[in-house]
Amino acid sequence: MSSRGRPGATSHAQIEAAAFRLFAERGFEAVTMADIAAEVGVSRRTLFRYFESKNDIPWGQFDRTLDGFRAILSSTPDDVPLAEAVQRAVLAFNEYPADAYPSHRDRMRLILETPALQAHSVLRYAEWRSVIAEYVASRTGGRPNDTLPRTVGSVSLALAISAYEGWLTDPDSDLAALLDQTMAILRSYLR
Repeated sequence: MSSRGRPGATSHAQIEAAAFRLFAERGFEAVTMADIAAEVGVSRRTLFRYFESKNDIPWGQFDRTLDGFRAILSSTPDDVPLAEAVQRAVLAFNEYPADAYPSHRDRMRLILETPALQAHSVLRYAEWRSVIAEYVASRTGGRPNDTLPRTVGSVSLALAISAYEGWLTDPDSDLAALLDQTMAILRSYLR
């Protein structure tokens, strides 16, 4: 006899895994929240408690990830040069377990290569840049909206995206090495 209703162990990870399976099978735009809810075995209403929109799913629990990014930056000793601190934090931010599903590569491919996600991604990128701007402002005695903090956040994002794009086009490339190489440009920029 089967039981009805919400499974006892629904989680963000289960929803993401189901969604990514559907995205791979049908394409991002063809999948609806109702499809994902059915795949997981929950109602659409329950699904919306986990993710506000389908566009949020590829980003995972991004707010928690940003909190981790802030923690990485704030734990960096003040004697580490600013550009090096940001570079180290971006590298640490991109450390994902090799067996993660969906993989970091799959997430970034979907985020960077799906036209329907581009507008939503702009909002997420702004949040990411703000974390860096807040940190730079705290280190320089300024405000996050000052020119230097905003610029470091924007330049860091551009460098990270450049590394992601290279990583996605070359399956044998190493993201950490690419990020290290591109983020090194920030050090020379801030000199």
